[in-house]
Amino acid sequence: MPFIPTTDSNRKEMLKTIGVSDFEELLQPVPEKIRFKKAYDLPQPLSELEVTGLLHDLAAKNEHGGTHTCFLGGGAYDHFIPAAVGHVTSRSEFYTAYTPYQPEVSQGNLQAIYEYQTMIANLTGMDVANASMYDGASSLAEAALLAHTQTRRPEILVSKAVHPFYRETVKTYCMRSGVEVREIDIQNGGTDPDSLRGALSDQTAGVLVQHPNFFGCLEEVESMEKIVHEAGGLFVVSVDPISLGLLKPPGQYGADVATGEGQSLGNSVSFGGPYVGIFTVKQELIRRLPGRLVGVTMDSDEKRGFVLTLQTREQHIRREKATSSICTNQQLCALASTVYLALMGKAGIRTVAHLSTQKAHYMAGRLAELPGVDRLFSRPFFKEFAVRLPVSPQKAIDALRKEKIFAGIDLDRFDYGIKDGLLIAVTEKRTRGEIDRYMDVLKNLL
Repeated sequence: MPFIPTTDSNRKEMLKTIGVSDFEELLQPVPEKIRFKKAYDLPQPLSELEVTGLLHDLAAKNEHGGTHTCFLGGGAYDHFIPAAVGHVTSRSEFYTAYTPYQPEVSQGNLQAIYEYQTMIANLTGMDVANASMYDGASSLAEAALLAHTQTRRPEILVSKAVHPFYRETVKTYCMRSGVEVREIDIQNGGTDPDSLRGALSDQTAGVLVQHPNFFGCLEEVESMEKIVHEAGGLFVVSVDPISLGLLKPPGQYGADVATGEGQSLGNSVSFGGPYVGIFTVKQELIRRLPGRLVGVTMDSDEKRGFVLTLQTREQHIRREKATSSICTNQQLCALASTVYLALMGKAGIRTVAHLSTQKAHYMAGRLAELPGVDRLFSRPFFKEFAVRLPVSPQKAIDALRKEKIFAGIDLDRFDYGIKDGLLIAVTEKRTRGEIDRYMDVLKNLL
């Protein structure tokens, strides 16, 4: 249909058709005091060519991982993404799909979800993985609710070494469910076992830890698992999936629920999202699993097919009786993770984890050579670590940013009371030259 410009005559005709005399009559339900009475200060219209130029100019003002060397972490990491990931996720049958769960029309999408679940379960060593959650924070929060509904106990313990934003999300989820959230103190950058023992009781539904934790430090998960299970609670861990290329997977040290942020598996940092939450459980908790789960079946012709399975009617209709308020998944981001995992394989993930660890330890060693700089914690770490600086961390961040380097995260912004700490992440993308240039700028500043 050709575009018909709006004129006074056809505007009056439209108003007449819907039964009003003028536009003001349509606004009667809107109170006068909140109506916008001023003139709209809008610029003159632009052509497509001019708009494109304007958007390019605006985009050029951004500073990002393509223009700067990135040592930022804190839950979002600048890992390498193979070109094939973007190629597959940009295909129209994936990119524009709205309801990728109707078995009669969506076998390709359902199979992709099934493959994602399989690879995530293999990576974590857990029995069952769902189709994905919103992000790592919501995954951990859903795990807290799962522990509450499974044990019927009213209290959740969460280590203070868990990402501060994750802890806030857990508190938000639990607040409306009548679940009390208590934090476990940390010592030397990790969960304090004595504080954990002292906090556990017969009211504890579950204990939430992160491994590696927010500071990049490794937790004593095997000893904690025994302490938690002896008290009758569920042991819930949030993991960095890349770390599982080197570290023992949660299924091997007795975790009941393993969650995590899947951004590092083929998804770009993207200014903070959208991301993809990993959620896995032991077999006995499968009926408590939130979100979607894709399974394999046989049709009437005995051909293999994929369908959503084990989702109760309450999940979509009687929400007050549902296992979760989430009945969707981050499919496009999960697809990116599926393609990434398929391309990398076990050896590739191991190599990425190994390179990230080697380079992070090289950089930590170089930093320790600078006067007044030392690591905040002595625990073993994966690809992220915190250092104490003799100058304001923000001053260092600003100085390095001028040299097109994102230096890290100032820990003063969080609830740890650390005024002189800088959190630095090193992935496989960082080169010796980039790390050495970081050292040179920081050395001159000091």
